[in-house]
Amino acid sequence: MNALTEGSIKERESVPASLKRFIWDIQSIIELAESEREILVIGHDLMARLVARDDWLPAVFAAPGAIGGVQFQLYSDALERFSVVATVLSAGQGLLIDQPLLWEIAGVLRGGVFLRTHDASANPTAAPTDQGRVLRAGDVNTRRSRTSEAVALSNALPDQISICIHVYGGDVARLSRRILTADACSEGLPFGYANDENAPAYDILSIQTKILD
Repeated sequence: MNALTEGSIKERESVPASLKRFIWDIQSIIELAESEREILVIGHDLMARLVARDDWLPAVFAAPGAIGGVQFQLYSDALERFSVVATVLSAGQGLLIDQPLLWEIAGVLRGGVFLRTHDASANPTAAPTDQGRVLRAGDVNTRRSRTSEAVALSNALPDQISICIHVYGGDVARLSRRILTADACSEGLPFGYANDENAPAYDILSIQTKILD
């Protein structure tokens, strides 16, 4: 094992305290909430607190892809009730995610992200269904589960990496996620997470340690 590998593993061994607290709180909401709306309302405030400071995401989960945007799995609930994901976009990069059946809470940790929805019932690369909006660092957006929607994410800044943290109401790896080009057309096949063997997602054992407020 070389020094770089040892450093990468050591860097992500300990769950950042703010992320650990966030995961615990999201899990509690999902177990206790009586509706999806309640999850989104409370989850919005929790996400706002998480992305208010950009000092906790390990560098191994913030590395951009060479060609298009990438997603790192930070945590996946064992019962597949939710997953926590980091989306990393370099300048000019974007992703299209078909997510009709999953609710979502998204917060911008770094930079700025342009969000726009598409009709996924026919062709998600067709004309968008709204004009879109730009979310800056610290902003949060929630989305209810629907039946025919795809979400396009793209870096809104020309000169820096943007990072968005998501909580999805299930495992987003099962959904179609494609790279976006400048003309908003998807290319290539659906892809998986960008985690490699030196940067696995955190698991239930790694977050079940004492939290000190």
